[in-house]
Amino acid sequence: MPSRRFTCVLLVALAGVTAGTGGQNPAATPERSGNPAANNTGDIELVERVLAARRDFQLSLERLRNYYLAAGDLERAHYAEEELKQFHRIIKNPYRLELDVPPADLKAAINVPDANELYRRAMSYKDKGWGTDYIDNQRRAELLLQQIISNYPQCHMIDDAAYQLGDLYESKAYHQYRRAALYFERCFQWNLNTESDARLRAARLYDKYLQERSRAIELYRDVITHEKDPKRIAEAEKRLTELSAKKY
Repeated sequence: MPSRRFTCVLLVALAGVTAGTGGQNPAATPERSGNPAANNTGDIELVERVLAARRDFQLSLERLRNYYLAAGDLERAHYAEEELKQFHRIIKNPYRLELDVPPADLKAAINVPDANELYRRAMSYKDKGWGTDYIDNQRRAELLLQQIISNYPQCHMIDDAAYQLGDLYESKAYHQYRRAALYFERCFQWNLNTESDARLRAARLYDKYLQERSRAIELYRDVITHEKDPKRIAEAEKRLTELSAKKY
């Protein structure tokens, strides 16, 4: 069981994580959105400034903590550590998914042992704990999964990391359904042969939470075309029938 203490050893180790954790992903591409306001790019510069401010704030606190530790000032080091804990507990809304989610053309290909170890560590935290400990563990898992994609974008674990991020963002710890749907899409876009139910998970989100029925229909059809699991296919066929009936 992971430690209850949200150690700054982990936070410092993940200082380079940007995508999905308050940083900017310059390679990301625009995504369709059912919200007309979200398709207006007038806020791009403002969002970029927020993301940069988050990153600078985190790095400044980490440097301050390290300074106090080196100076033997444990009291002030503890202050910085506590502030870092609170910073990481705050849900960071992405605002613009094109600045948050890497592009669809990445390919899960290369076996990278370091990425495998990050994934193992992430899964040791994900869905573990109760109360505040549960929230802390989900943040730990998020940081580690995002680090896989940011640091090893061609490794064979990126589709699994995307799936687990989709699951995290859909969960009660986040309720970020659009972000979750897009990461589920990235899972099967980065690995067309994934055995996960990412297509179906994305379809459900567009269907039931985001009210983007046309995209949901596309994905339900993809489930029927690409999946082998009879239960997934049956669910997709059933829902397609229901959606078609509502048109008349």
